[in-house]
Amino acid sequence: MLTKFESKSNRVKGLSFHPIRPWILTSLHNGVIQLWDYRMGTLLDRYDEHDGPVRGVDFHKIQPLIVSGGDDYKIKVWDYKLRRCLFTLLGHLDYIRTVQFHSEYPWIVSASDDQTIRIWNWQSRTCIAVLTGHNHYVMCACFHPKDDMIVSASLDQTVRVWDLTGLRKKTVRGAPSLQEDTMVSRVNTDLFGGTDAVVKYVLEGHERGVNWASFHPSLPLVVSGADDRQVKLWRMNETKAWEVHTMTGHTNNVSCVMFHPKRELIVSNSEDKSIRVWDISQRMGVQTFRRENDRFWILAAHPEQNLLAAGHDSGMIVFKLERERPAYDSFSNFLYHIKDRYLRMFEYHTGRDLPIMSLRRVGQGQGT
Repeated sequence: MLTKFESKSNRVKGLSFHPIRPWILTSLHNGVIQLWDYRMGTLLDRYDEHDGPVRGVDFHKIQPLIVSGGDDYKIKVWDYKLRRCLFTLLGHLDYIRTVQFHSEYPWIVSASDDQTIRIWNWQSRTCIAVLTGHNHYVMCACFHPKDDMIVSASLDQTVRVWDLTGLRKKTVRGAPSLQEDTMVSRVNTDLFGGTDAVVKYVLEGHERGVNWASFHPSLPLVVSGADDRQVKLWRMNETKAWEVHTMTGHTNNVSCVMFHPKRELIVSNSEDKSIRVWDISQRMGVQTFRRENDRFWILAAHPEQNLLAAGHDSGMIVFKLERERPAYDSFSNFLYHIKDRYLRMFEYHTGRDLPIMSLRRVGQGQGT
């Protein structure tokens, strides 16, 4: 692990990278939201209007907006340029676990201990769908990066994948009909959930409550982590979804799990105070990073750069899994460098790049 930045604070429950600027949001158990510049190592701003822990936070991809959700049952949308809260969305009846902006539509998805998932239009500032079906706390819900789907994880031991095609057709393209916008329809949606978002798959296999689930950025895969200490990999097609593999190694509840955005890896963290990296093709653990005293709660990945972040009991870290600059040295007319586990020699005067010797990891025979 190559640590790029580390902050000390109250317990970090939510994290979000800015897509362009070197910023990261942290939402804390003491009710404060912090905006950090991880390149400079400076605290840029703080927002503290929530009453109680703030468990979810997210940057908008394009607009200067932040969304947060907390134990006060409130979802707040902030303008970081104006440095203030623009409005509050009310409707959840218990703690809010996660919030996320849609990458394209003016939507926010929220997951709550009231056993529902809500989708909000942040432009009209209204709730447009209530997804019911889980029968315990919904620990997380997130949009698919490209398709009209949501994945959610719950302490009812299930992961659910929801189809939002009907909701998108109704609300995004073309204005809704007059009948759809009546007060009766709104009350029905609020009380019972609409028919615009329906369950596509229910993934059963975890033996205890599921804390996190997330989509692969491009493949039809889902990964989940639970209180049974397991990380499960699931595959979907048009008609069904099934369990592919179970990865064991964590010794306490798995708090968060996600696919690495650039490599075929899964990254998970846990209350066992470790971050684990798993190879998808080999289906085995390849790296483990530990802290002495701090349980891990949340992970985030930068959408463009090869950066990850993890939140724990006393702050958070921004890190890379390994150094990206190759080891090198220059001598006479030669540049010696390491590439693809080979020591290579580049000749300045001819432009030739020649392998000299193979390098193996220590433990795989004799290390060099």
